[in-house]
Amino acid sequence: MVVLSKIYTRTGDAGQTALGNGTRVAKHSPRVSAYGTVDETNATVGLARLHATGEAGEALKRISNDLFDLGADLCTPDRHLDATRDYPALRMVEAQVTRLEREIDAMNDRLTPLRSFILPGGSVLAAQLHLCRTVCRRAERLVVELAAEEDVNPEAVRYLNRLSDWFFVAGRIANDDGKADVLWVPGLTR
Repeated sequence: MVVLSKIYTRTGDAGQTALGNGTRVAKHSPRVSAYGTVDETNATVGLARLHATGEAGEALKRISNDLFDLGADLCTPDRHLDATRDYPALRMVEAQVTRLEREIDAMNDRLTPLRSFILPGGSVLAAQLHLCRTVCRRAERLVVELAAEEDVNPEAVRYLNRLSDWFFVAGRIANDDGKADVLWVPGLTR
């Protein structure tokens, strides 16, 4: 169990932070940017949860927890050393990706196929879910960039990729199963 008795430590005052393995890195390092943007995604999920009820609210609660798992995964490099640690680092697993895929498929079965791109908006929840989607896509780009230079769990990338799709489809569900989607009209204001 984590115990946080003191919130500020002053150890980051010089622009560095500690990773999950104790290594100190610059706060602007690609790894910190990646898991920081995952945390930002989680904050947008918190906003969406204010407008979600029932099954959607429960799904967003699970996703919020997954995003914390993902942040823990990303902040602990050296995945190949996990087996040698007393307490292996928390890692994203295929089952988390598969669950998102099942949920996407179930939601998508309720929708008519798109014949146009849609604009963010409609209901408040749909707008929030589109914000979640775009921040999640930024997190994905940063994790992919990190993976080009450092060891990253491939399930972390897969999870973010599916999650942005989940947000998109859930946004359509939040718009009366797509009936209230705001459709893009190319060249509308020319």
